[in-house]
Amino acid sequence: MTTKTLWALLGNSQRLDGGAMFGNAPRPVWERWIAPDALHRIPLACRAMLIRETHADGSVRHLLFETGIGAFFEPKLRERFGVVEPEHVLVQSLAAVGLTPDDIDVVVLSHLHFDHAGGLLTAYDPDKPLALLFANAKILVGAEAWDRAQHPHARDRASFIPELTALLRDSGRLETLTGETSQTLGPDYRLHRSEGHTPGLLLTEVASAEGPIVFAADLIPGRPWVHLPITMGYDRFPERLIDEKDALLRDLVARNGRLFFTHDSECALARVTLDKGRFGVGELWPSPSALAL
Repeated sequence: MTTKTLWALLGNSQRLDGGAMFGNAPRPVWERWIAPDALHRIPLACRAMLIRETHADGSVRHLLFETGIGAFFEPKLRERFGVVEPEHVLVQSLAAVGLTPDDIDVVVLSHLHFDHAGGLLTAYDPDKPLALLFANAKILVGAEAWDRAQHPHARDRASFIPELTALLRDSGRLETLTGETSQTLGPDYRLHRSEGHTPGLLLTEVASAEGPIVFAADLIPGRPWVHLPITMGYDRFPERLIDEKDALLRDLVARNGRLFFTHDSECALARVTLDKGRFGVGELWPSPSALAL
């Protein structure tokens, strides 16, 4: 029998324009949820989900879902993209639970935008080239998302890291995924896909005794985006995203499921609710640590 334990790990945080994060929602609506600063930016987490599997023979496997934005940007770009901390916060968060990047066995990426995959890279050093962390991990990403990273559209080209794509291609550890399951992950993990934000966005569902947990990535970045009409200005096809969100949320309500939020600055995990036709969140886990699944 395998037991699973979950941690929410913070990576580097960001402050981005609130209007961009809430698409066509008017400011008087979205600022009730998240207050902007003097530059109209809102605080955003870049959170990773860590799962420790403990197997019947005593062996342990560590799976990391995303790596956040990391600290790879040079100072000028770090300021432009609102990255708050210069140090690699995810590495510090791993250390706080007794791990190093070398202890991670599998990294699962929803897609390859820099705020979700930049943490794969070493921190910026003007005297050294960027290099991959997580030297012992298989790195999993959807086949469609991998293709998009190699052949981006002009609209999202700046969202990818050319150095990262080349490093992954040469690592021998990249695994591109198709279908609803992965042999590497095993039967306790189901793969959902979404096209509304970016082609082949991968949403991993983790089995749990208390109902499934879905790593929501950029389909639902945080609690405000649970509301069906709310999308981001960064989304490729907002109407398709709303339809995908509706289907996922209805399914999770039926199965007593939860969402893991990567960008919500105050809450990592929440139960999905449906009341009088409106989706919302119920029970909250702001920062789960060693949560038994």
